Amino acid sequence: MTTAPGTTAAQQLARQMGLPAFTAPDFHPGVVRHMVMFRYKASASAAARAEVTARFLHLVQDSRRPDGKRFVQSIETGMQSSGEGSDDGLQQAFLVTFRSEGDRNFYVGKPVVTDPAYFDPAHEAFKEFAAAYLDKVVVFDFTVAAVESEQGVPARRAHRR
Repeated sequence: MTTAPGTTAAQQLARQMGLPAFTAPDFHPGVVRHMVMFRYKASASAAARAEVTARFLHLVQDSRRPDGKRFVQSIETGMQSSGEGSDDGLQQAFLVTFRSEGDRNFYVGKPVVTDPAYFDPAHEAFKEFAAAYLDKVVVFDFTVAAVESEQGVPARRAHRR
C-alpha cells in the first residue's frame, strides 16, 4: 500500500521536530477542523450505526492527554442531506474542532504518530471498533484561515398567520 503524500510529509515533520513538540497543545495554535465522513457497510445495522455515532461523539469526554486534560473542543455530526449528487455514497459526517495542530496530531495518532505515549488511546480504540462497520472513510483537515459571517444581521423569524 502506498502512503499518501500528506501522511509522508506529516511523518517527516514529526521526526524532525520530535513527537513531544509535534503533539504539544501549543504546536501551531489556531482553530483546526478535522472532517471525517463515513460510508457504512450494507451489513451495518441501525443499532451498530447508532453505537458508532455515540462512541464518536463521546470522544469529547474520553479523549484526554496523559495529564488528564481534555483537548477535543467539540464534535458535531449529521447525515448526508445534499441533493447535489457529489457525496460519493458517503452517509455521515463528523466535524471535530481542536485549538491547535498539536492537539489534532495527538488525537489522530496512527499512521503519523505510532508511539502510544504521543497519541490518544480513546481515539485509537474508537477506530478499531468502528472499522468493522465502515466501508469507506474520508478525512480532511484544515486550519481555519478565514471566516465570513453575517454578524450584526438580525435573524429572520417566520411569520405565523
